[in-house]
Amino acid sequence: MARPRKQTYTLKMYLEKINDGDIDNHADVQRRMAWSKEQINELIVTVLTDEYMPPIILGEEKNSQLHIADGGCRTAALNSFWKGAHKITASIENSVIPYKKKVKNKDKTISWEDAVFDIKNKTFEKLPEELKKKFHEYQVETVIHENCDSHKISQYIKRYNNHTSMNKDQKAFTYIERFAGEIRGILESRFFLDYSNFTEKDKTKGVVERVIVETMMCIYHFEHWKKQPKAACQYLNENGTQQEFEQFRQSIHRLEKIVTEDVKFLFNRKDSFLFFTLFDTFTKLGMEDLRFVEFLRVFQSELRFSKKNERGLLFDEIDKDLNTKDKQVIFDKLEMLKAVMLDFFQISDGKIITAEELVREWVDCSVTEEDMELYEIVANDISEAVHDIDSVFLSDRNRPSFVALAAYAVRQDTEGMMKQWLTGFEREGRLLWNQRDNYFYMKKEFDKFVLDKTNKCSYNGINKTEQMFDDHIGGYVL
Repeated sequence: MARPRKQTYTLKMYLEKINDGDIDNHADVQRRMAWSKEQINELIVTVLTDEYMPPIILGEEKNSQLHIADGGCRTAALNSFWKGAHKITASIENSVIPYKKKVKNKDKTISWEDAVFDIKNKTFEKLPEELKKKFHEYQVETVIHENCDSHKISQYIKRYNNHTSMNKDQKAFTYIERFAGEIRGILESRFFLDYSNFTEKDKTKGVVERVIVETMMCIYHFEHWKKQPKAACQYLNENGTQQEFEQFRQSIHRLEKIVTEDVKFLFNRKDSFLFFTLFDTFTKLGMEDLRFVEFLRVFQSELRFSKKNERGLLFDEIDKDLNTKDKQVIFDKLEMLKAVMLDFFQISDGKIITAEELVREWVDCSVTEEDMELYEIVANDISEAVHDIDSVFLSDRNRPSFVALAAYAVRQDTEGMMKQWLTGFEREGRLLWNQRDNYFYMKKEFDKFVLDKTNKCSYNGINKTEQMFDDHIGGYVL
């Protein structure tokens, strides 16, 4: 079979052949015109600025009749504008077209001046004559398959249209060319390969790129939040910085070292940008990164289904019946996540609760530095009774409430009983994430143990302790 031949027409000649029927754009299997007004606008700008348009594929019957196999939508769009059926919309970008304006001088000579014309809200007839001529003279390349019948033309249509057009996310990504390389580099990190819950379809359909853009907007530019992907990409392209993307890249590398199988599904197409933003807040607290995963684990298993915001809504109820990308919805979700996280870590006014604060609040309001040194020594001594060095009761996470309990035991002169109590309690006890609540819980259980061992029905503090715990408890088991 002979190779297809190439043929170049002026756009005016090509459209005349379309309207005269020499080139048919109505093959039975050809899809109907499905372009948006925005797509038509962009094609017209391509022609008026003399930029590249891919060749149109034609099939030629033996009687010389031509049929479009690929390029039908482009043809219909250009023909619609040429015949006055399409007006350039107000939403078009790059609407100001430069051209050479023809000027007739008094001496009857002709000169050419630089000029511009805004095609916004214009039809073909409203164009300057110079731009009309430029449109007419645009070179349309075609590739013609010879000796075709209807069956062969249908085959060519299926072959050349066997592709998927850009979706909304993919199209939006074309508007962030300044940082496209940085985003592609971030996507190659191990986090997105192994430590997140994105599907393969998400990775090929532009979803992950959108998530990164949303994250950058949340962390660095939330006051200018754009819920439409295209608008967000355009804003970042103009206002983002290399430093911002580099900082996010570093955060991703930190996350890939700590995220585990039981929490990685939080990093999905819907919520990832929220948890990326939350991690950015967490990094400013000065804690070990593993503590963030500790929070995520408790959030997913308990807090997500129990903690409510000021409006009495759970995390997953905030966007109920609302657009999940509305600025207020995003703000409410982020504020709730931050509040729950700070509460989890017992942070108030930017400070982490300490053992001394617990002791001063619930054990001895006049505690001194020397007293605290003693309580720390007692706590260390008692902890030797637990042989499991990985015990959650001896972890840094639980240190404030553990030292406070040691202080309480010293004040009650029962510290000698804590070793025996802790050995048994370690096997059966719960650890609450809220250190105030955990102190009350351990104190209540320790009081019961002491009462049982001493048979002192009037043991001081037990009734008060139980009432305090019942009134105050609000923690959740780790």
